[in-house]
Amino acid sequence: MAAEKAAKLGMTRRQFLRTGGGMAVSLIAMNQVFGDSFRVSMEEADDPDAFAANEPQNQFIFDVQTHHVDVESEWYSKTPEGNLSANFFRTFRPSAKSTKEALELLNRDHYVKEIFMDSDTKMVIVSGVPTATWDANPLPPDRMVATRKHVNDLAGSKRALSHGLIRPNLGGKELEELERQVKELKIDAWKVYTGAETGKNAWWMDDEKVAYPFWALTEKLGVKNVCVHKGLPLGVFNEEHCKPKDLIKAAKDFPNLNFIAYHSGFRGFRPLRPREGEATDPAYIAWTSDLVKDLKDNPKVKNVYFELGATFDMTSAYQPEVCMHLLGQMLQVPDGENRILWGTDSIWNGSPQSQIVRLRRIKIKDELIEKHKYPQLTDAIKDKILGLNAARLFGIDPQESMKSIKEDKLTKKRAAYLEDPQPSNARYGWVWKSEPGRRPNQKFGG
Repeated sequence: MAAEKAAKLGMTRRQFLRTGGGMAVSLIAMNQVFGDSFRVSMEEADDPDAFAANEPQNQFIFDVQTHHVDVESEWYSKTPEGNLSANFFRTFRPSAKSTKEALELLNRDHYVKEIFMDSDTKMVIVSGVPTATWDANPLPPDRMVATRKHVNDLAGSKRALSHGLIRPNLGGKELEELERQVKELKIDAWKVYTGAETGKNAWWMDDEKVAYPFWALTEKLGVKNVCVHKGLPLGVFNEEHCKPKDLIKAAKDFPNLNFIAYHSGFRGFRPLRPREGEATDPAYIAWTSDLVKDLKDNPKVKNVYFELGATFDMTSAYQPEVCMHLLGQMLQVPDGENRILWGTDSIWNGSPQSQIVRLRRIKIKDELIEKHKYPQLTDAIKDKILGLNAARLFGIDPQESMKSIKEDKLTKKRAAYLEDPQPSNARYGWVWKSEPGRRPNQKFGG
């Protein structure tokens, strides 16, 4: 279909797939495979401008989970941790000609390009990964905060916030690191990994001895949001401790903090399809359905939230009906439409734009709504998911933010860039093959 449409427009297939028409063809193909899952028309495939014309304009999109790497190249070749990291990151860009090229495609310049030039994202949170020592980390807290400054300086407005990283299983000395990051780095929220055995053992959010001193100090120092990797063990984390079963008690004991389950607790594609009868929810999806049940059973707990990073990307691309169950169940939680936050895990998986488009266009099938009593994904709910919910949690006024963003330097750079854009529209992952990534055709910040 893409080749046929491209020929009619006098384009190569690759040129066409970079247009809105190419995105429309992709969604049409997915509908042919998975049933009527995305709102798209053949007219949008025939006219590359028609697709863009039907997309929301000036939508506030706040991506609360983004990543990149920022360490000296010698670290990868001269340290055991660096060598291991290089091999791991190489899998994110399987079409790169070398490990060096793969790492370049994950650097800060590409981060700015993929997110702020090639997508409609307006704000981000810079996130990180866990290590026992910062010298073994591809983006330690000080460099996460440096990226926040870099992006905001480029824009001349507030476009980026930054996580800090804490490891409660390292013990009491980590409380000093917590205080350092709050007072010196001015971090905006915490990112924690209960399944990471950075200390002697993995840990739980509701462990009164291990975790609670950190939440108490967090509250005392005025940090409101604790973002925790739940789900997706990835073969590197302690699987049991990636389950979201420890959030309710922690949330009850610290009602002034918000606990945000990154990846929504989704275990991943084992199994891919919903499994009937394994939980009280009619379509059980490990472990998200478990968290949904916990929140339904504890309606007074208002400070636990879902985040969609990687989970929405995988399910919407490879099994949209699973995605419909995920979102439908989250919306059934008390006040559910206000408790889902947008995150993409970019740029591990490329530019977030295709994910943004999929959320804008996905709908819950009528038969699922009738059978499971799911709410429909309205445009108003999607606006909340894509940015308004996160804005509320992180103290951002979306209207004021959009006023400054509209006139800032990044918006002007993007306008110039879009005169001759070079997006790949490629998705990347641990096992998926895709087109080679592209280097930025201009520097952003040098």
